[in-house]
Amino acid sequence: MLVFHGQDEYFMNAALACAFQAAVSDEVPVGAVLVSADNRLLAAAGNCCIAAHDPTGHAEIRVLRAAAAQLGNYRLPGTTLYVTLEPCPMCATALLFARVKRIVFGAADPKNGGIQSLYRIGSDGCLNHRFTVTGGVLAEECGGILKAFFRQRR
Repeated sequence: MLVFHGQDEYFMNAALACAFQAAVSDEVPVGAVLVSADNRLLAAAGNCCIAAHDPTGHAEIRVLRAAAAQLGNYRLPGTTLYVTLEPCPMCATALLFARVKRIVFGAADPKNGGIQSLYRIGSDGCLNHRFTVTGGVLAEECGGILKAFFRQRR
């Protein structure tokens, strides 16, 4: 049985809105939002690798950059990231270095998952920071937008 915090579905819906916007722009539809410890939305973004010609243009990286610039600090302690797809190893490591407290994701990523599916970055004890992870929040909706996007492209 999955147990979610009260705000998990609300903020995951905000991340889904970013994923839909990314799909409209022909980007892989992944969306993310970063929320402060007092549940204020700090940043929201979708993938933008293609349009920006940026292999690091993942939604997670984009929200970290935006929130860090807004707060004037590269460390983001006490924050929670909501993302529609399990972060890849690159994003998981960036989240670790930013000192994000909690990661909430929708759909698991069996091919590239960096925090549960393939690797356990952030919870394996190998690095000097840890975050807590909640997976499967609105998983059907989050996975559905990805499946529809790739089905349309085939």
